[in-house]
Amino acid sequence: MNYIHFKSEFFKEICISKSRIESEFENFNFNNISRWINKNLLIRLRNGLYAFPEYLEESNIRYYLANRIYRPSYVSLQSALSYYGLIPEAVIQIKSITSLKTNAFENRFGIFTYNTIKSDYFFGYQQKALNSDFTFLIAEPEKAILDLLYIYSFYNTSEEITELRLNKEILNEIVNRNKLTEYAERYRNKALSNRLNLLIKNYFDVKPKSNQRVFP
Repeated sequence: MNYIHFKSEFFKEICISKSRIESEFENFNFNNISRWINKNLLIRLRNGLYAFPEYLEESNIRYYLANRIYRPSYVSLQSALSYYGLIPEAVIQIKSITSLKTNAFENRFGIFTYNTIKSDYFFGYQQKALNSDFTFLIAEPEKAILDLLYIYSFYNTSEEITELRLNKEILNEIVNRNKLTEYAERYRNKALSNRLNLLIKNYFDVKPKSNQRVFP
């Protein structure tokens, strides 16, 4: 098989797994893959998973690839906060949450890191559209905040919380305070609750309404 035929067959799939190639072409010669990678016609995302270099500049493509490189996972932490405009800086690494072991992968699209949480905490994510055909999973703003406070336990003083440099205006606009505290209760983690209270005191503009809760 030549590269033109291969590309015409798989390009619209964005990334292609070894098993997908084998299902389409039973006698495919995988030496072709190594040769095309060496010629920069194909990118190895990880062992057995490949993408075309034409996608390098596509908006939000790295969020989609992060989901595919290591599954199950969803984009979270600073990457999700940046996506929602909650932190000022662009994030070089794409950081995700997984119920599998902690892992990291590097390829031409960037660095993809995966932090482990208990399966009970693997919730609070939603689908976002990459384009008309593909979606990716990313933490809701509330869950991205909680994932960060849970993974990075050193955010345990007002000074450290302030160093997050969250955008207060956007935070108060898009973060549901009830959902934030309800999600936190599912962790049953007193230290996390304390860190969340510090964040609420530092970043929310007003006291909660009568139907909103904070931790005692």
